[in-house]
Amino acid sequence: MTRAGEWKIALGADGLPSAAAAAAMSGLTQVGLGCSLMSLNDQPANEPPRAHVKIIYLGPVAPHWEVRTISGDRSVAEAFRDRVMARLLLLPHHDPQFRRNRERIVRDAERENILLEWDLGIPEEDALVS
Repeated sequence: MTRAGEWKIALGADGLPSAAAAAAMSGLTQVGLGCSLMSLNDQPANEPPRAHVKIIYLGPVAPHWEVRTISGDRSVAEAFRDRVMARLLLLPHHDPQFRRNRERIVRDAERENILLEWDLGIPEEDALVS
């Protein structure tokens, strides 16, 4: 029996979700709570970005970063800016933690439907090598 708040998924013999369960993932509901999960494919692909934000590396002296709103909803961009600054404030771009936080910021921008640009102050081909 499944308790309230637990997810119920049919698993195959290999321990992975069955083909039917995988196909029905967008319609999966949480038992007892009636909440449904929305897959990333359910989001409209043609919806315009809610904001356009550029993150600029200022140099080796803190604060290292500036977040500029290019266009879009100011309140969305300001909330996103606050989250970005919480992750990057004291990190230069060569710090190993920067790479992990950059990935988190990119995922956050995708979730919020924010168009994101990075200006690290180095040419693109140098950025690909490092």
